[in-house]
Amino acid sequence: MLPAQGVKVAFLNQDRPNPHGSALPWRSIVCMTRSSRRTCELRDAFPQQVATVRQLVAFGLSERTVYKRCLDGGPWQRILPGIVLLFTGRPTRDQQVLAALLLCGPDALVTGLEACRRHGLRRGPVRQVTERGSFAEVHILIPQDRQVRSVGYLHVERTLRLPSDVVRDGFPLAPVPRSCTDAARRIRSRAEITELLSDSVQHGLCTVSALATEISSGSRRGTAEPMKVLADLRGGVRSAAEHEAKKLWSATGLPDARWNTTIRDADGSFLGIVDCWLDDVAMVWEIESSEWHLSPADHDRTVERAAGFTAAGAVYLASKPKKLTSDRSGVIALLRKAYAQATARPRPALRAESPEARHPDVQESHFTALRGRESGFPEP
Repeated sequence: MLPAQGVKVAFLNQDRPNPHGSALPWRSIVCMTRSSRRTCELRDAFPQQVATVRQLVAFGLSERTVYKRCLDGGPWQRILPGIVLLFTGRPTRDQQVLAALLLCGPDALVTGLEACRRHGLRRGPVRQVTERGSFAEVHILIPQDRQVRSVGYLHVERTLRLPSDVVRDGFPLAPVPRSCTDAARRIRSRAEITELLSDSVQHGLCTVSALATEISSGSRRGTAEPMKVLADLRGGVRSAAEHEAKKLWSATGLPDARWNTTIRDADGSFLGIVDCWLDDVAMVWEIESSEWHLSPADHDRTVERAAGFTAAGAVYLASKPKKLTSDRSGVIALLRKAYAQATARPRPALRAESPEARHPDVQESHFTALRGRESGFPEP
């Protein structure tokens, strides 16, 4: 209140010039101070600058005033039915999500891709702008008995199985298994489903069993591809590229390989977890996606890792994911040549840990820490 009074006193002081160059009538000054005070009060009441019409009416504004301010040329805008942005211009992603939650009411949770990103997952499909709006879709779960419809960029799903929320940066999210499976049911690309689900397992945010339990507990609609992906994950596939690698390997005519296997040297020292291991000749085949090379330090760790396997006596070969589909014959020829090289020298004293020695979900939940790849996490 003091700053507003200070402005009024300065303008009324006849000994001090008006900084605007002309005298202001007393009523204009009073209106200006009242307007400034009201604006400050609105900002304090709604710090995110997003509110429902009901909240604004409860604040003391008339419904007519609220809607009038949302007309073209006005200081506010409507983003969803009954939801007002107290400014003009494009809202931030947080403001878009908050608006969706306000429309859906208490107990609403963010799920799907938006929740996955807020949980820290970064692989999988990019959030696309919806056909019904200018923003990327926000998927919200609400109780079964609540009557709220999808509109604009908001996709509403009513459910009898509303989970407990997980709060991230003030936003209520569905747990990771529910968020991932809700997203996967609405994705058409098997490769993108694989990337999303495997990312959650590799980061230790959930297990394959938790994903399978969640997806089998809900609607069967859209679950065919996710269930196939989960079967691949249980079999050791950790990405869409590794899924392609397994298909390519079957065409090489080489002996069966082990996938995502822990390798140790003769002294039992940990060397790493490799994508593909041919045990009879101690040969390593890695799928080196640029996903892991986000910095010079990541690249250095990749080089050091390959050098470690080579120094231990393994034959080491790496392929880029795009080569698995764009140059299948070339990759197959290199694999056969590497295998021939491996058979021509004495097998080094390297050993692979038996997959049966670890429970599959334990292996997957600690995958990023165990891999010792570009992640930089400690060995087991």
